[in-house]
Amino acid sequence: MKQQSESRVHQRYLRHSKRFPNVWCAGCGIGIVLGTIVRAVDELGLDKDEVAMISGIGCTGRMPVYVDFNTMHTTHGRALAFATGLKMVKPEMKIIVVMGDGDALAIGGNHFIHAARRNIGLAAIVVNNAAYGMTGGQNSPTTPRGVETATTPYGHIEQQFPIAELAATAGASFVARSTVYHVRELESYVARAVSKDGFSLVEAVSYCHTTLGRINRWGTAADMMRRIKEQSLTKRQSEDLTPEETEGKIIRGVFAEREIPEYTEQYEKVIARARREAE
Repeated sequence: MKQQSESRVHQRYLRHSKRFPNVWCAGCGIGIVLGTIVRAVDELGLDKDEVAMISGIGCTGRMPVYVDFNTMHTTHGRALAFATGLKMVKPEMKIIVVMGDGDALAIGGNHFIHAARRNIGLAAIVVNNAAYGMTGGQNSPTTPRGVETATTPYGHIEQQFPIAELAATAGASFVARSTVYHVRELESYVARAVSKDGFSLVEAVSYCHTTLGRINRWGTAADMMRRIKEQSLTKRQSEDLTPEETEGKIIRGVFAEREIPEYTEQYEKVIARARREAE
């Protein structure tokens, strides 16, 4: 019965004229994230015409190809900028912005910070696999120290960008982190992000077995999925541990949930005031 229900969801929200199986490598976690988004939209009872999915460039950037929402596949690092323009024109629309870690935090880092600061009503889903997977496994802003990549063969020496913590500090209304192993938890966070009136961020920790896994000899996709499970702690569990004990761990949970005036609603008030004073 459950399988039939999920099949109906996919029939409703996927573009079946597109080529399946999808473009991603077998075992990639991005398909899992896409599934959580589709099921979250269905759970919220949204019509597909009420939803837009915007992406930039990279493996995650291919997501809009497969969903039957309003979609835009934009330039590298600029997904949030395009999505901001759409939200200003269509403030009633639910807009989901899907990005990889390099897309969101490197060339797109400034857009990321200021979208959160403005608290504009976008749901940003960042698939964090700690590398540029599409172009060969170069280091990204979230590559852990010591990890070998195509551009750091002797080990990465920079600190990681903490995606969830950065969004919470910058002013987002809702911020959460989960992983592609913890599917139901991730799905619930995506649903909360899409329904939130303000800027929301869900960091979906994934893996790239094709590049980063191969370079570091971490094994197959299944091996890397187990690795994510073993490295993961809930936020509550981490609170009882020292910083040394949480080093290198994936901390899952909600990092911010607050009521802050949403940008387009405030902008409408400015327009209304300007019109009254012009009369």
